[in-house]
Amino acid sequence: MNKIKPLQLVWLRRDLRSRDNKALYHASQNGSVICLWFTFEQQWQKHHDSPNKLWFWQENIKPLQKNLETFNIPLITRNLQSFDDAAQTISSLALELGCQGVWFNNEHETHENRRDNAVEQACELAGINCNRFYDDTLCQPGSLLNKQSLPYKVFTPFRKALYKQLTPDQWQPLPPPEKQQPLKNIPASDPALTFHPTAKDIHKQWPAGEKAAHKALKEFIQNRAENYKDSRDFPALSGTSIISPWLVAGVLSIRQCFSSALAANSGELDTGNTGLCCWLSELVWREFYRHILVQFPHICHNTAFQRETDKLPWLHDQKLLEKWQQGQTGVPIVDAAMRQLTATGWMHNRLRMVVAMYLSKDLRLDWRLGEQFFMEHLLDGDLASNNGGWQWAASTGTDAAPYFRIFNPVSQSLKFDPDGAFLRQWLPELAELDNKTIHDPASSGSLFYDDSVYPKPLVDHKEARAATLEAFKALKSKNKQ
Repeated sequence: MNKIKPLQLVWLRRDLRSRDNKALYHASQNGSVICLWFTFEQQWQKHHDSPNKLWFWQENIKPLQKNLETFNIPLITRNLQSFDDAAQTISSLALELGCQGVWFNNEHETHENRRDNAVEQACELAGINCNRFYDDTLCQPGSLLNKQSLPYKVFTPFRKALYKQLTPDQWQPLPPPEKQQPLKNIPASDPALTFHPTAKDIHKQWPAGEKAAHKALKEFIQNRAENYKDSRDFPALSGTSIISPWLVAGVLSIRQCFSSALAANSGELDTGNTGLCCWLSELVWREFYRHILVQFPHICHNTAFQRETDKLPWLHDQKLLEKWQQGQTGVPIVDAAMRQLTATGWMHNRLRMVVAMYLSKDLRLDWRLGEQFFMEHLLDGDLASNNGGWQWAASTGTDAAPYFRIFNPVSQSLKFDPDGAFLRQWLPELAELDNKTIHDPASSGSLFYDDSVYPKPLVDHKEARAATLEAFKALKSKNKQ
């Protein structure tokens, strides 16, 4: 009869998977495993995590529990309010169960890192080994530096450096945990919390569980990835992977995604199929923003990466903000995108750039207002990527678009939705307009446009662009003095 091995407590967070999970795998190599999951309802609300994302996390607990049961690994859930509650709860539970070690994968944000450090200290005081891993990046954040031993601030050199040093063991998924002997006397879980999504039918687009996530990844790699570079910017097409919610929740790992793409591209990183290379590069953008978050933690606290841009005269006009939020700006591509976000909890990536640049450059509203609204609705809300994207659009961040690069939303609409198919899907009040008029109905002179049905634009793009350029130029001039 097999002897029960020393108990190990694995704290699961944004790594809701039973396979290719560093903390879980290594813990299983050192003993019998019990898994733990916390909700932090009050803390998550402070961080503006959307009901859609929290619902999705909670939905993924159920299939995860079943997957873990195949390895005889139990999962305990606890409902806490604040990150401050984690250290005492974990150390007490580990002592109660007689655990030899506590294992978890690092999270990079400031508050999360502070919480994890407190857990580690509590474990040390209790005489319990604490084992931490970097798991949601290909290489450890902070380990990739330029020739001056400084962090990369621009994406392309970062990607080249990553590709140069990347080895197969960094992108190959780990095996599943070992099946263990059944454990007895497992403490009961707290009642499951219920989160109510604001988006409709998201369970159909993004069903919970590793099986569904891997099915979606496989379908993308086999059927759409090769055309990714050509089709990814067209919102009416199914041209993107649409796996981000599973990736953010950790139902899929970065290694599982990376290795799948590499296998389809004959192991090539930046040669071979252009679509697969382009998608690999997008995964590296995710990596880049995580490294930035660790190396420049001030961006976790509502501060621009380029600190001097906090002195820009951003507007805080509540009426303009509400029009943008409601999809009532009078700019069809912006309004269609915002309605997609609030209805589905997701927005096409090209449109995320368009609406972010419209808010920060045309309306000149503080980009942080848009960043927060996205987090309050996105199913795939992720601080590193969301903040990085918003600061790129607002020209305040690392690798930011030059301040003089300002998208013309109508030109973007004509280029990436030429037939108006996406616009008609989300703006039924414009459905009868022709393929040209629908992109800018107010200036078309069309007899079929009625501004009582669909509003005129809030601002004139040309005038707004000039005002934004002047604001940036004035700041630069002031900084030189």
